[in-house]
This record gives sequence, structure tokens and C-alpha cells, in this order.
Amino acid sequence: MTASLIFSLSTFMFISAITPGPNNLLLTSAGANFGIRRSVPLFLGIILGIQIILFLSAFGVAALLLIYPAMYIGLKVLGSLYLLWLAWKTATSHYKQLNTAQPVGGPIKIHQGLLLQFLNPKAWFMGLGAISSYSLPGALYNNSILTISVVMLIINSIACVIWLVLGSLIGRLLRNRHAWFTFNIVMGLLTAACVPLIWLS
Repeated sequence: MTASLIFSLSTFMFISAITPGPNNLLLTSAGANFGIRRSVPLFLGIILGIQIILFLSAFGVAALLLIYPAMYIGLKVLGSLYLLWLAWKTATSHYKQLNTAQPVGGPIKIHQGLLLQFLNPKAWFMGLGAISSYSLPGALYNNSILTISVVMLIINSIACVIWLVLGSLIGRLLRNRHAWFTFNIVMGLLTAACVPLIWLS
């Protein structure tokens, strides 16, 4: 894969990964509510899930979504319900300062972050878009998929860390119950607002 193609792929990936969406909003909320260290499982689940989506896209499973539109509709319904559940969980998070012991409730776990990717049309868009636009034909196909995977891993990790650190910084600024309550409500509403975007994609 040429340097110019890798640059184009990296630009596509960065724009897709850094723009607000379910993953980034949840990372921001988790960083604010639980800090960076306790949000690592969510981070790892997102990264692992997106890599799995990429390989499913590369080796044909995602084509079923194009062949059977009903499956894609089902994916959207499940994704919408899951996002609404996560939005509710975010909006109803209890007040907890980061510098105290165990928070009330707990951060999103690795399997929940991973599951979100299978129900997240944005993740499928990234996987399918990368494969259809940047994979190389014939004998070069497998090597190009490996390159795409490495670029996606690096870019998504950078984007996720940015949103997670942003959330952690916001959390340190929220010093009272009213501020926490407002922040969690706003983040919950923004997460729920991703649902209509699923149906527009």
C-alpha cells in the first residue's frame, strides 16, 4: 500500500473516529464519572469490537447486511434500544467525586463496549468504508487488510484517548452535585440523540 493511500486511509479513519458518536460520548461520560483508569475496559471493548467489525467486513460476513435488508433493519432496532439503555444509564448515574473510593454503580465493562460495536452502524460504516475503498485486489488483499487494521487500531486508540481524557478533565471541573447531575443528563440526552442518526444512515 502506497504512502498516499495510507495517508488517505488515515484521514478517513480519523474523521470517522474523532467525530461525536455513541463511542465518544460514552468515553467522555465514563472519563468524567470514573476516571481514566476505571474506563480502560470500555476503551478496550470499543477498540476490540471495531477491529472485529473490520475483519467481518473484510471477509464477507457484513455482506449479509447488504443482501438481506431485514437484517440491517434488525441491527438498527437493536442498536437503537441498546443506545437508549446506555443513555438512561448515563443520565441516571449517581454523583461521585473522582478522588474518593468506589463509585456508586460502576463503569461500562469491556463486553458492553464490544457489544455496542456490533449494534453501532457507525462502526459498520467505518469497516465497510475502509474495506471497499482501501483494500487492494488479488494477492495484495490480505496485506492491505492488515495495513487497514493497524491504521484503524492506531487512529481509533488516539481518538478514544482524546475523548476519555476530555471526560476526565471535565470530571475534575464538576465539583458539586448539581453540576454532575446536569452533565450526566446532557450526556445521556446526547447519547439518545444518536438514535435518529442511526436511522438516517
